[in-house]
Amino acid sequence: MTGPTVVSANLLTDNPQLYEAQFPDPEHRAARFVADLVDRYAPESGRRLLDVGCGTGRDAGHLAGSGWAVTGIDVSERMLAYARDRHPGVRFVAADMRGYALPGPFDVITCLDSALLYCHTNADLTAFLARCHAHLTPGGLLVAEMRNGAYFLGGGTDLLDGERTRTVHWRGTPYTSHTLLWIDHGEQLLRRRRTWTWPGCPQPLVQTSAWRLLFPMELRHLLDTAGFDVPALFDTPGPRTDPAWHAGAAVGTGLTGDRLHLVARRRADSATR
Repeated sequence: MTGPTVVSANLLTDNPQLYEAQFPDPEHRAARFVADLVDRYAPESGRRLLDVGCGTGRDAGHLAGSGWAVTGIDVSERMLAYARDRHPGVRFVAADMRGYALPGPFDVITCLDSALLYCHTNADLTAFLARCHAHLTPGGLLVAEMRNGAYFLGGGTDLLDGERTRTVHWRGTPYTSHTLLWIDHGEQLLRRRRTWTWPGCPQPLVQTSAWRLLFPMELRHLLDTAGFDVPALFDTPGPRTDPAWHAGAAVGTGLTGDRLHLVARRRADSATR
């Protein structure tokens, strides 16, 4: 999708090419991370996959190109239009992660780049996990990647110390973002304010968002209640850590890093608690 920049409160999601320029993944580390985890924890799994919060379809498209049957869901119509144009081998559906109902079942559900943390309330989280349980085959995997609440709520401050500035060039124009993160302890949220400027922008554009912060044991409890076992929960490495994930990487279980990576396995209905 090309054309003029859409100026809105969601600059990145309304301009998918700018999103991919801001968050590049030329080596498809996120998609390869998913495939490697499935091979480790469910080597006999089928290859029917649902990507929740699929965004531009980059991960879904790469997996489809590797032989997976992939469906992607997102709430952004502009992201979905861009994804459909770029990745015709994937079925893309407009749906909310808390209430989707799709033909299935799936062998794997992915929820990457902290998309799970847009479930801000306990009711949101319970609804999302119930949807995952309903759409997965028994033994199917939920693979998620997100920010680690134990890091931020446990005293990690390096990402909270002041404003961070970054400039990315898209179609010959420099877009500069000034990002500030802070903790909302009462709501258990990591809040973000990102202010954008670029040549010709009449005034700075402010975008706000937030992620729910979950402690590892809190996440385990939610999953257990929803009918999942957790064969893997680790902080490093992952597609957005340094060093980054690679095939055969040993997982780090200290859970002190700023990212949290989850592999959950759906129990049979009779074992759901």
